[in-house]
Amino acid sequence: MSQPKYRRIPNARFQIGGFFGDYIDGITDQWLLVAPKANPGMLEMFRDRDASPLRDMVPWAGEFAGKYLTGAVQVYRLNRDPKLRAWLREFVHRLIQSQDKDGYLGPWPRKSRLTNEAPNCWKGRLTWDTWGHYHIMLGLMLWSEETRNREALACAMRIGDLFCRKYLGRKKTRLVETGSTEMNLAPVHAFCLLFRKTREKRYLDLAIQIVEEFGAKANGEYLAGDYLRQPLQGKEFFETPKPRWESLHPIMALAELYWITGEDEYRQAFEQIWWSILKFDRHNNGGFSSGEKATGNPYHLAAIETCCTIAWMAMSVEMLKLTGNSIVADELELSSMNSVPGIHSSTGRWSTYDTPMNGVRRCFTTDHNWQAREGSPELNCCSVNASRGFGMLSDWGLMKDQDGLILNYYGESKISARLKSGISVTLVQKSEYPVEGKIIIRVDPQRSSQFTLKLRIPYWSKKTRVSLNGEAIQGVKSGKYLDIVRDWKAGDRIEMALDMSLHVWQGEQECKGRASIYRGPILLTYDHRYNLDITKKGKILTRDLEEWDPVSCMLDIPSVVLNGKKPKRIKWSEWLPPVVLLEFKAAGGKAVRLCDFASAGEVGTPYCSWLPIRNGPEVTEFSNGNPLRSVRV
Repeated sequence: MSQPKYRRIPNARFQIGGFFGDYIDGITDQWLLVAPKANPGMLEMFRDRDASPLRDMVPWAGEFAGKYLTGAVQVYRLNRDPKLRAWLREFVHRLIQSQDKDGYLGPWPRKSRLTNEAPNCWKGRLTWDTWGHYHIMLGLMLWSEETRNREALACAMRIGDLFCRKYLGRKKTRLVETGSTEMNLAPVHAFCLLFRKTREKRYLDLAIQIVEEFGAKANGEYLAGDYLRQPLQGKEFFETPKPRWESLHPIMALAELYWITGEDEYRQAFEQIWWSILKFDRHNNGGFSSGEKATGNPYHLAAIETCCTIAWMAMSVEMLKLTGNSIVADELELSSMNSVPGIHSSTGRWSTYDTPMNGVRRCFTTDHNWQAREGSPELNCCSVNASRGFGMLSDWGLMKDQDGLILNYYGESKISARLKSGISVTLVQKSEYPVEGKIIIRVDPQRSSQFTLKLRIPYWSKKTRVSLNGEAIQGVKSGKYLDIVRDWKAGDRIEMALDMSLHVWQGEQECKGRASIYRGPILLTYDHRYNLDITKKGKILTRDLEEWDPVSCMLDIPSVVLNGKKPKRIKWSEWLPPVVLLEFKAAGGKAVRLCDFASAGEVGTPYCSWLPIRNGPEVTEFSNGNPLRSVRV
């Protein structure tokens, strides 16, 4: 059995400050601690599944508890909030109590168990029952891993055993034949994880069997996405039969199977799919999908669903573990600093279904309220999943390998972890990053110890300066890790200065003639809230906002002139200040203010991240192999 190149550090301790920490506090207090009791149907749907009449449910209702638990455990890893731990202990206990003797833990009646069919279901009889079990298994395994709760792992195993009895074996009904395969094949990922935890061969056997079913056909049509063979043939993900976002969950089994079996075709297929999504379907804000699927067009202005971005980030965590490529960590940072906070209100109380590149932000309770049901008025597929975007920082922020530690997260923080030798190391960061590029890292090992500390140097930071205890380090390269090997002593001080000059992505297709501007990892965005003039008479005038086109979702705003001069940083004196606010000179000598994507649209105003730019550069690819269509200014 192989090991991932980079791994999560169990029992690491995080104290995250800055705006990112504020969001984590908000979603804990305003969502995670209140959502299940405010929406008791999340758990009650399992208790009364055999009662008559059957609840009115959406096909994926069984996922709500599992998605909620998965995100909540990952957020708990970051803040170790005692109230959250106590509540999750109760939540898991109640969830386990709802499991039937045969292992079933879904919301559908006895005759419909794991058939993915049920009466009284939204738009017919098809359900996503096995998909719901996948998310529950994932949440239970994370909780068991974090708390050593044997009951949670045993509950997941009973679900796995139910699947094995129903589907394992060539003469039985194939899971791929039960419909909605992008979703309902997802348990293959959980079976791989379950095998790694238990070494019970039946889980691995079923996982391999389901992967073999990826290429199944009926009447000449693919039943699933053929996620193994077609990537090996060089097909882009959007060209495969089932490029919906849910497919990313069964695809993650390929990375697990590579670590389990060592068979390289699993790794090759997984990496091909990840790079394909990055090249053709990752949007400028770090979000994934257009209308819930890959289209091969990152400029497509269809909805960017929250669940799609969360799945892309989860897949990226696996890619980082698999490859140790710092550009993957850059991608996780891009999504985490833009799309994820953009999904949430600043309080953490609500999240979105769609977080568009250009448009407005709408709370899930108004934008996707059709999923609301009695007992679960605030629940939909995205509201239960959104917090995981922050929680996954516990997977990738600080990692380990055979040589030491890998620091991927930059920002005000204190992170402690144990080395392979058992020695505890604390990394304390003092920084305004991502607002500014200066980062000071104090390294405090429990006692003097030799190990490697790898620092992520973002691909966009072309001129990075790093010093250790006042002495400059040479050979720093963008898009790579900087390995510092030494006998570390308490109080060792690293100073980093990242290059925060602007870089630009020139738009094509629907965004032709426009461009996206970045400062560091932050996508700069136009919001007319920050472009209002207050005259001497106190009258507020909207500056240069003449038209909002709901069809193309483009604002008529003045061109931003990139003349090589640094934009002016503006301090916002009103309430709800943006994280970043910069002022540029625009056509005609006027000024345009751009804020960070996360803050744009926070108060309900329309915003635009694909902007008209004058004197901008032509499209150029980076020479280091990074496929992003971005250049330095």
